[in-house]
Amino acid sequence: MEIMDRRQRKTRNAIFTAFIQLLSEKNVNSITVGEIIERADVGRATFYAHFETKDFLIKELCEELFCHIFDAQNNEFDHKHLFECDNHGSVFQHLFSHLRKNDNHILDLLSSQNNSLFLEYFKSGLKELIENQEDVIEFHKKADIPYDFYINHVCATFVETVLWWINNKMAQSEDEITRYFLSVINA
Repeated sequence: MEIMDRRQRKTRNAIFTAFIQLLSEKNVNSITVGEIIERADVGRATFYAHFETKDFLIKELCEELFCHIFDAQNNEFDHKHLFECDNHGSVFQHLFSHLRKNDNHILDLLSSQNNSLFLEYFKSGLKELIENQEDVIEFHKKADIPYDFYINHVCATFVETVLWWINNKMAQSEDEITRYFLSVINA
């Protein structure tokens, strides 16, 4: 059974890789399942054995990509997912580091024309990550504002910081953009 699991994982990664490569070439809405399976060199039945639709592929790809980053909440910086990781800074610096390296074309996902779906998955994981950061939460306790409002504000601020940083060609270092972000949310 373990061999089958490895083979399934290898096929799944081939499909993810093919989709990510196609994302760097064209808009997500114009990518077809046919193009994905051709690039991944798998059969249509194999694709559908792993993913019900292209939307399910996108959802699971986002979970896979963002899972590693958000595992940082538990200081799990190992190579469990699609990323190679050598950053042991704060969780936010860790995330900016992956963005700068454009691991697995994550920037293509977040800055694509139809990025709302990717950003929603990103925000979902980010929310959980933020809720587990005591230094971030400490500010909420002093501010006398509703908890869910504050978490939403921090998530939105982070996403906008990422988009600003991408649009400005990542001119700031990971340390510097992390400092900007933390300064804004703790203002």
